Amino acid sequence: MAEIAPLTPLRYDFERAPLASVISPPYDVISEAERKELFARHPNNVVRLELPDGEGDAKYGVAAALLDEWIKSGVLIRDGEPAFYRYDQSFLPPGGGTQTITRRGFLAAVRLHPFSDRIVLPHERTLSGPKEDRLKLLRALRTQVSPGFMLYADPRGELEAPLETGTVVAEFATPDAVHHVLAKVTAKDAVVAIVDGLRKSTLLIADGHHRYETSVGYRDEIGGTNPLGEHRYFMTFLVNGDDPNLVVFPTHRLVHSLPHFDFDELMTKAQPLFILMKRDDKPSADDLLTWLAKEAPTHPAFVVVAKGGRAAMLALKQDVDLAAHPTLGPLHPALRKTDVAVLHSGVLENLLGITQPAQAAKTNIRYPQDARAALADLTSGNAQALFLMSATPVAQVRDVAEAGEVMPQKSTFFHPKVPTGLALHTLDPSRSVPRAT
Repeated sequence: MAEIAPLTPLRYDFERAPLASVISPPYDVISEAERKELFARHPNNVVRLELPDGEGDAKYGVAAALLDEWIKSGVLIRDGEPAFYRYDQSFLPPGGGTQTITRRGFLAAVRLHPFSDRIVLPHERTLSGPKEDRLKLLRALRTQVSPGFMLYADPRGELEAPLETGTVVAEFATPDAVHHVLAKVTAKDAVVAIVDGLRKSTLLIADGHHRYETSVGYRDEIGGTNPLGEHRYFMTFLVNGDDPNLVVFPTHRLVHSLPHFDFDELMTKAQPLFILMKRDDKPSADDLLTWLAKEAPTHPAFVVVAKGGRAAMLALKQDVDLAAHPTLGPLHPALRKTDVAVLHSGVLENLLGITQPAQAAKTNIRYPQDARAALADLTSGNAQALFLMSATPVAQVRDVAEAGEVMPQKSTFFHPKVPTGLALHTLDPSRSVPRAT
């Protein structure tokens, strides 16, 4: 099962570089405008390593030179005391929620395994472009800057007590209204209990599939004889997948640039497979999401909105032989229970002709998380249809992963993102990760 180790990472000198000023979101959610704002926020903001300046491959050398400079100047220091870093994020749910949620997890080094070992489990498809970019960055930095995000199984909450022993080293708020608390867990008995607890579980990747696959490739490229070499481990934010405070939010789909799209035609084509519930009152995004939450059955369902504001809920019929369906039939039964797989296979591919390569390349789809902004985008004429989704439950995600299957990309939205810059994991094959004994 899973093997983890404490970290002895590089980290910011908090007096010279307060975390609130130097952390950033992960690379794949940073717009160019946000990148510029982060550059201006602090001269040592980690985005300068994550998305460095420069043209073409030269930017990776720019990042490497910056990293060396920050280490030599003491902006980044080595924390030589082996520790798990407990990390709490307190936030209001996106979309107008009023009750604060606190998500607790911890940063650790996770031994890398190919997915075929069935120890670390993916749950969605990945894209080739980001992996190539991240591998070039790893080669240049020889350091993992951005942590992954994985879920472990602990239905009894056995790791709550050892994690509670941590000593707070940083507490701050960020402009996105998230409150952060970072604590070091160093007590020997607590560290051993955490390591032993994770040995009982497989790990499900919640976010960071591209980063994980890139790290496996980098490990194989470096090789070496040290079985505990840093490059054989992946810095990861680990969260109890059974924690009720672990909330998943939906990612929606905006369809655009199809040669032809007609709402009525889609309804006619969808009728053999779906129960249709139509609305012509041009409801708001909030109204549609409330409607979906209240009226959607327990089987797969989603809402489609046309450019003129007409909307319909499509709920999968229960008397249809899904196994015989041309696109749903080949899907594993675990996938046929999920809204997002039914949408992609049954509608996007089967009815609209958007192939999986086109989905991966975003040729005809964008993946917004903000339903209001997405509906405004549709209304302004920047898309042809909006599909509003419910969140995929964690239990469904794990069922799919444990079946050896993957969901379409952007099937889950774990909010908030785990920031880059809390700690940096060097990948020196001659340095060993600490043993928890």
